[in-house]
Amino acid sequence: MASRWSPESWRAYEARQMPTYPDADALQRAERELLSYPPLVFAGEARALKAELGKVAAGEAFLLQGGDCAESFAEFHPNNIRDTFRVLLQMAVVLTYASKLPIVKVGRMAGQFAKPRSTDTEEQGGVSLPSYRGDNVNDIAFTAESRTPDPQRMVRGYNQSAATLNLLRAFAQGGYANLHQVHRWTLDFMGRSPWAERYQALADRIGEALDFMAACGINPETVPQLKATAFYTSHEALLLAYEQALTREDSLTGNWYGLSAHMLWIGDRTRFEGSAHVEYLRGIGNPIGIKCGPSLEPDVLLRMLDTLDPAREPGRITLITRYGHDKIEKHLPDLVRAVKREGRPVVWSCDPMHGNVIKAANGFKTRPFERILAEVRGFFAVHRAEGTHGGGIHAEMTGQNVTECTGGAVAITDEGLADRYHTQCDPRLNAGQSIELAFLLAEMLNQEMKEREKAAA
Repeated sequence: MASRWSPESWRAYEARQMPTYPDADALQRAERELLSYPPLVFAGEARALKAELGKVAAGEAFLLQGGDCAESFAEFHPNNIRDTFRVLLQMAVVLTYASKLPIVKVGRMAGQFAKPRSTDTEEQGGVSLPSYRGDNVNDIAFTAESRTPDPQRMVRGYNQSAATLNLLRAFAQGGYANLHQVHRWTLDFMGRSPWAERYQALADRIGEALDFMAACGINPETVPQLKATAFYTSHEALLLAYEQALTREDSLTGNWYGLSAHMLWIGDRTRFEGSAHVEYLRGIGNPIGIKCGPSLEPDVLLRMLDTLDPAREPGRITLITRYGHDKIEKHLPDLVRAVKREGRPVVWSCDPMHGNVIKAANGFKTRPFERILAEVRGFFAVHRAEGTHGGGIHAEMTGQNVTECTGGAVAITDEGLADRYHTQCDPRLNAGQSIELAFLLAEMLNQEMKEREKAAA
């Protein structure tokens, strides 16, 4: 990579997974409009997240990253934002209680509109049209007009992201995240499932502890952390014209930040050497995620780390593994050993979703819960064997009562997928499955902590 960087230097590199806009003038107008808008987040917030992720890398915290596969314009509603936020709060409470570690909460929200695709076109009934690439590129409806990339959709995506962030900040800081509300976070449709009952029992114990603390003079007024929480946003930095328009120079440090989100990641299809996406990400100060799949060789990863994190800054890099339940224990150890050998202070996070997509007999794409859980177990088994810290989970999930992933305690079957299959792209865990995953993950973390304490004794 050349040493000189600017927000537009990515344009001299190979840009894959980018839409082809038929009207170049319209694209430039949309870019100028976005450039005139305020940033969605602030550089200081991105630095705060980086510091928290540095603690995750050191084994002193745990990363919970989750949200929609792809946000949509059609499902934009405050209730949907609230429900996903509160499921993440529930998951964080479960994980905190079990691991005794702070949980860094990062949503796949307020910007996750663009999706990479395996092919540039899609064919139906002998008709070939551009693939759907997310709502800030084109529309999912299979018509020539809908599938034509429209740059004004980036502006609409910005406005929806701004409104989403406004609501998330209100929830996080305005009292909704108060631990005294822990009983009220359960979604009504979860009913009396075993995991809902277990969560209520946990909420009872937390409530008793809070009552005791209040009697000792420790309450939300004296300890603000009890009534608010830090919540960050993230998305894949796929649409580089959008990212460039929201890249700003920080007035305090003079460094550049991508201010469309606190954290940005690069996907499995765009992290190749000579990539425009790598060129863009190397110049911004945000925490950066790298998706790591079976095709990523250790020496390629190390060269990418040299490019994206030459200063070896704790919290700068999160390596998000996405192998599939049957591949993770074969491929992950080589990467872990190489990174450990080089002394890289990275966060290791498990994405158990993307490698476990199958097609059900009735044609629906789904992800069996058992495979998701198996990949998480394999992830921790590798880190336990290598003496490293499995520091996070990266899940596609929603607070809606959807039926998109099979299995789990709710026992969604292939036949039941059609009941409430609403995703714009890939299948998501529903609220019940997300809480179930959190409890099972908590058991793994609890065991990890006990083994670590035993080794240190």
